[in-house]
Amino acid sequence: MTTSDETKEKPLWLLIEENFLELDLQDLSGENREAAIQRIAGKLDNAGYNVSHHGGNLLQLRWAMDDMQKVGRPLMKDLNDAIAALSLEDVADHYIATSKLINDIAETWHQLKKSERRPDVIQMVEKAKLDLLINKAKGLPDDEGIRFLIGEKVADEVITNALSITEEKLGEVHTQIKEEKAERARVATLLEAVEGKSNEEKVKHLIENNVSENLIIEMAKVDQGVIDGVKQAMEAELKEQQRLAEEAAARKKEEAAGPSLDKIPPDKMLEYIESIREIMEFSDEEKEIRVMCDQSAIPKSLVDIAVSEPDRLDELEKEAEG
Repeated sequence: MTTSDETKEKPLWLLIEENFLELDLQDLSGENREAAIQRIAGKLDNAGYNVSHHGGNLLQLRWAMDDMQKVGRPLMKDLNDAIAALSLEDVADHYIATSKLINDIAETWHQLKKSERRPDVIQMVEKAKLDLLINKAKGLPDDEGIRFLIGEKVADEVITNALSITEEKLGEVHTQIKEEKAERARVATLLEAVEGKSNEEKVKHLIENNVSENLIIEMAKVDQGVIDGVKQAMEAELKEQQRLAEEAAARKKEEAAGPSLDKIPPDKMLEYIESIREIMEFSDEEKEIRVMCDQSAIPKSLVDIAVSEPDRLDELEKEAEG
């Protein structure tokens, strides 16, 4: 409901036209016309406008009624219809939209071209644009409506009221958008590092730096097929790296274990057996024996026999002595 304060903020010409919407034009002949003028003047007086006792304002009311009767309908009907017909595309630039709307309607309503009325029409177009934005936002899924209005620079208070969300929820979306902007800035920097490289090299660089596929498509300007191809190549490369690593680990393990029994020269065999016996005199715990043997670089094949079949050391010693 419009309050008296809200009414007082409106210009007189607009309030006059809004009051005309309540009239039945067929009843505006003779005394009925004058009665309607006086009734509207009284309402405007009560709203804080001096019309009944102000010659200029009363003349403005009479002239506006003359124009309405000549056209056969209120100006506000044409203005409201024109505004209701606007689309988001029409109001992309509300100043241009206002100029077009005024020019179209002014073919019938010349008074609308007065410079002092233009700001009021601009406000109507701006409100129509806001209503259109809100209606679109309400039809978007999840948080897309909130994001849409933020992107259109709609005030936070308007967004929370229009979409019935809390300030906390709006704050969360603002934070998400801020983080997304930061991520885009990071990706832009990553792309600068591979400027001039092939799309495949760019995509690989971004994947290695944990960039999402959607952002890769958007900012590297590639399609999903390029990403899939790069990922397959990277998987093959990773498998090869794993294979080489496993082979290297096996070699390292083999080297650490030392030679097999049949590969140990007799003189080294005697040396190792002597070291093992010294170690076993120090400890009979398998774990300690293995640690000390490892520190002495004694082959694992010989250590295994020492802890599991110590009597075989004598046999091996005799074989080594010939």
